[in-house]
Amino acid sequence: MLKILIVDDSSTARMFIRRCLEIAGCQGADFKEAGNGKEALDLLREAPVDFILADLNMPVLDGRNLLKRLKSSPRTCDIPLVVVSSASNPASDVELIAEGAYAVLSKPITPPALIASIGALIKKQEASHGTA
Repeated sequence: MLKILIVDDSSTARMFIRRCLEIAGCQGADFKEAGNGKEALDLLREAPVDFILADLNMPVLDGRNLLKRLKSSPRTCDIPLVVVSSASNPASDVELIAEGAYAVLSKPITPPALIASIGALIKKQEASHGTA
């Protein structure tokens, strides 16, 4: 079973992202949710996940700093992180990818955009669990 962490300070956005993931083929996933990057790091101490979708702009610890923290730790550096942002732009997107983001998606996301951007990641993670 896929384990997916959704990090966004808006509970509505988290619900919408989860629904898009379910439509994109992740119906049976184990979804975890966090309201900011610090909560996400706390959850990751309890249990690993297969990948993370995180908002860029959040209080306490934003998506960019969450990405930096994940990539700087040997325990979490291999967890793919997808940045979801209403404030993305091409220059920022290139920087985030260079910093280790798997992909950058603009809000509002849609299931087709999700599949186009991270469909291969979903399939790879499902295959590693034997659920493909």
